[in-house]
Amino acid sequence: MNSLKTNIYFKLGTILFLTVILLIPTNMVRGLIDDRESTQEEAINEVSDKWANGQTLAGPFIVVPYDRYVERFNKKDSVKTLVKIKDYIQILPEQLKVNGTINPEKRYRGIYEVVVYDSKLKLSGTFADVDIKSLDIDPKHIHFDKASLNLGITDLKGIEKQISLDWNGETFNFNSGLSNKNIVSSGINTVLGDFKVDQQNRFELNIDLKGSQHLYFLPFGKTTDVNLASQWTTPSFNGEYLPDEREINEAGFTANWNVLHLNRNYPQLWKGSAFKVGGSSFGTDLLLPVDNYKKSDRVAKYAILFLGLTFLVFFFVEVLNKVFIHPVQYILVGLALVVFFTLLLSFSEHMAFNFAYIIAAVLTLCLVSLYSYAILKSKKLAGLIFGILLTLYLFIFIIIQLEDYALLIGSIGVFTILSIVMYYSRKIDWYELRLGEKPESIGDKE
Repeated sequence: MNSLKTNIYFKLGTILFLTVILLIPTNMVRGLIDDRESTQEEAINEVSDKWANGQTLAGPFIVVPYDRYVERFNKKDSVKTLVKIKDYIQILPEQLKVNGTINPEKRYRGIYEVVVYDSKLKLSGTFADVDIKSLDIDPKHIHFDKASLNLGITDLKGIEKQISLDWNGETFNFNSGLSNKNIVSSGINTVLGDFKVDQQNRFELNIDLKGSQHLYFLPFGKTTDVNLASQWTTPSFNGEYLPDEREINEAGFTANWNVLHLNRNYPQLWKGSAFKVGGSSFGTDLLLPVDNYKKSDRVAKYAILFLGLTFLVFFFVEVLNKVFIHPVQYILVGLALVVFFTLLLSFSEHMAFNFAYIIAAVLTLCLVSLYSYAILKSKKLAGLIFGILLTLYLFIFIIIQLEDYALLIGSIGVFTILSIVMYYSRKIDWYELRLGEKPESIGDKE
């Protein structure tokens, strides 16, 4: 048994085995991070469901019903008959202009922040002369007297006041629901009466709309011009189109989109459900400047580096100072390093991530260093371990901050570590080496 104790290869195998075993609780910590992130998402969804979910405005657009006839063959009587089917023509506006302000507000569910908003939107524009003949439909089958103007709204809970339409100077009130769901599945509509396709029709309407997380639009105009302003200082402009102009400062943001019909993959006029429009949405997300869970998970990915390098330091202390460190002591040090990730996760839920990282790192460094002094009986060696671990924690901290250069900095750092290890181990005679031959030499290192 004593030969196993001093056998260098047995020790290396033990250290490797312990490193692999300690990756199990590390993966459990990563699972805990995922679980806490899921809990956060559930809290956000719960608040959003009660307030109003993220909104996407589609339209307005005009729906005109028409009759189309389908030939059916009756095998029993060998007779062909024409069956009338009700279908719809979708007409998009010539010009669509949206001017809006977004008033954000933070809500809380437990320890989690959720951003919701009230918005005031003014939609205006025109429906120009419509070329119905291009659809190859007999005009007598088109019911222009039943035409309706529709507006797609993702979550109708967000509507705060009655919405009225100014159509060529005449006022119409909207009703819930759509004339059909060929374009979008949720929204409101109002019947226009006798829709004149051979003239220019002007519209204007105002919406007070609640929502959460994001506000998007669909570019239904032949030219679509959207202007948004808000006091929110951390927007993220997403979707199919980025703003042509934007300004973000301490007072908030302003953004302008100008989208042409040539920029999307559907026309101004079509029958039925021939085209899908959902992929052309654009707008802004109101991001909370918090990504603690993603950062915690990124740190946890470096667990193998924390464990491997720390154990390597302890191993070289054994080799170069002729001491013996028991595998149980390796396990305790490894568990302390694993607990660091749990501390980081729990602290980051209540404070800024960088501050949480510093506190968790200081606590772990103090624990490991004091324990190292207790088992090695050497202030110099304990200080050396403290310095190496401090360098490692600073190195990982820098990598987390420099997300775009994380791979580059990480690769250079690992290469540097390997170079140092190779340098200090270059003169060790691994074949003749035995561990713990002169344990009394530790006291001389103080």
